[in-house]
Amino acid sequence: MEMSIDIFGFRALWSPYFFASLLIITILYFMIVGPWRHRFAHSEPTSFKTKILFVIGMILLYVCKGSPIDLLGHMTMTAHMTQMAILYLIVPTFFILGVPNWLWRKFINLKVIKPIFKFLTKPLIALVLFNGSFSMYHIPLVFDYVKTGVFIHAATTVFIFIAAFFMWWPLINKLEEWNTLSGLKKVGYIFADGMLLTPACALIIFADTAMYSTYTDFGSWMTALALCVPESMLSSINLTGPEMFNFMPPLEDQRTGGVIMKIIQEFVYAILLGKVFFEWVRKEREEEKLLDEQLLKPQTN
Repeated sequence: MEMSIDIFGFRALWSPYFFASLLIITILYFMIVGPWRHRFAHSEPTSFKTKILFVIGMILLYVCKGSPIDLLGHMTMTAHMTQMAILYLIVPTFFILGVPNWLWRKFINLKVIKPIFKFLTKPLIALVLFNGSFSMYHIPLVFDYVKTGVFIHAATTVFIFIAAFFMWWPLINKLEEWNTLSGLKKVGYIFADGMLLTPACALIIFADTAMYSTYTDFGSWMTALALCVPESMLSSINLTGPEMFNFMPPLEDQRTGGVIMKIIQEFVYAILLGKVFFEWVRKEREEEKLLDEQLLKPQTN
């Protein structure tokens, strides 16, 4: 019989401390791009669109890691893979576009940051780093181990998120000096990214058995729940296993999670591919128009 996750309490469902942290970061962002902007050399006014993109990114980050979706991610593979898809394939894009160019330059050009940033945003390095870490994380032995402790779980999540950021950077950043991929190379980059992520999704979708003890073994499941539910709350609830909160058998839940991840990935990449293609066509037409104007110039003299 299914039960409501409301039994875990407000703190586990809505992560008030995480919400407060994101709120402070958002306030600091608006102070830096607003009243404090003049303290930075070469700063420029930040557009309303850019600010909205940053706010959307923060909202999505909270939805992934602070809302009931995070709790559900410890109970069902479907919720977990939905959470991962949004967190790694969507959220970083809003932060890259939601921080003004002048502020990115200030950060990236710091002596400690620049060489690291330059290396990790190389297209091949960025692709391997994200897809490799994401795939390794979903190896059953690794996945179940990561769910055993708050520190290792948080460190792994942050690492893959940063890797996802570096993966997206060569594709969508708006800094001319960091825009190293041409239109055709961007198309190839997107296809390569999709191919590299496919094995991890295929492993989850086509497996014959439920592979993760986090969602099948009571002890492992309780350990995973302790990552976001206070121990005092867990000890006061009579729990029997993950089936209390999942209407699907473990194998179907696992397969559904893999399918959702792949669908969201294909949807995001299709949008990006269309954007890259039309930008490439527009740029080619502008260059052709400029060339035609230069060729016609001597005839009018």
